[in-house]
Amino acid sequence: MPDISFSPDDSLYRDRDRLSEEYTPTELVGRDDEIARYHTALQPVINNEDPNNIFVYGKTGVGKTAVTRYLLEQLEADAGTYEVDLTTVELNCEGLTSSYQVAINLVNKLRPPGESISNTGHPMHEVLSQLWDALEGIGGTVLIVLDEVDNIGGDDTLLYQLPRARSNGNVEAARVGVIGISNDLAFRENLRAEVKSSLAEVNIRFPPYDAGELEQELAQRADAAFYDDALAAEVVPLCSAYGAKDGGDARKALDLLRAAADLARADNADTVTAEHVEEARRELEREEVMDGIADLADQHKLVLYALVTLQAAGETPARSQDIDERYAELCKSAPHDARTTRRVRDFLGEIEGLGITASSHHNDGLAGGQYRAHELSHGAELVLAAMSDLVDQVGVHEAIVDIVEDSDRISVSLA
Repeated sequence: MPDISFSPDDSLYRDRDRLSEEYTPTELVGRDDEIARYHTALQPVINNEDPNNIFVYGKTGVGKTAVTRYLLEQLEADAGTYEVDLTTVELNCEGLTSSYQVAINLVNKLRPPGESISNTGHPMHEVLSQLWDALEGIGGTVLIVLDEVDNIGGDDTLLYQLPRARSNGNVEAARVGVIGISNDLAFRENLRAEVKSSLAEVNIRFPPYDAGELEQELAQRADAAFYDDALAAEVVPLCSAYGAKDGGDARKALDLLRAAADLARADNADTVTAEHVEEARRELEREEVMDGIADLADQHKLVLYALVTLQAAGETPARSQDIDERYAELCKSAPHDARTTRRVRDFLGEIEGLGITASSHHNDGLAGGQYRAHELSHGAELVLAAMSDLVDQVGVHEAIVDIVEDSDRISVSLA
């Protein structure tokens, strides 16, 4: 039996937490233009003028939240120096799908401890009244940061009310500014015109990082996180290149660097190498694929299962028609009615969009016509392990019996 006792290990890491997304460096690199524009937008606060309402948007992992926190920390420090009455409130809207839910959470953040209100049972006008009272009680300039604001969907009532709180006479002693942060590039465009004009007085777009910018950020984090000579020279550039390939996502690049270092530490290695990065990359990709498949609806899984059985039988790349026929066959054993051939093609396109499968266009002329052929982008065992629930429900197709028998990751019954 292996030794399962724990003891501290600081052979590679000086401070592993410096690689987490919660950590804000004392200086930010790779975002000079965005910081300069953001700084200008916040300047009225330190002048004791009405704050701008700011809309910040860009894909996940491009520095929106990090830059916001970095600048607000500096703004708060300078407000103290220049005796500016400033309060900042940050609310992550993940899981909050309506203006009502966001308003309740804001009231509870602004009110003193022990005076929070329940999450249900209040008319919206009453919640707004309590929000205005809380803001009025605080006074001065209040900046409200709504991170991942796109989660509230089409319910933009609060986004209309908040920026107009002072002009509509809801508050007098407080100057309210709203900073909305969104991962959905189309969210702003779908807002009502009157909401857009007030919420997005200043728009700041954060483009994806390129490989050079990612390398700057990772090098800065690595200097703080690792001991000298803990990383081979090629590790940071390699993680940065993969991050750029993944849409310029700094979080993914940092996750890869941390995963590679964790593998090296588990191996009792003195140095993190490119081999550790490649192994970590494969493992993270497997986890991402597993999560993506597990989140699919059953109809999508049935179509994917059909393709797996064809690939296991050596019949891929498979035409959409062949997949549709196998899918209809599987549906007879499933508590789901088979959808139309057109919907099956839609499902195939959506699955491919997640990187789970790949397709190619073929033209066999007059004899065979034009068609798309599909195959898995990952091993059949990995895909089956991610949808064991569906396979167990439908039953093990004869084409995959050997894969199931040889795998210790696929939790299904062969009976």
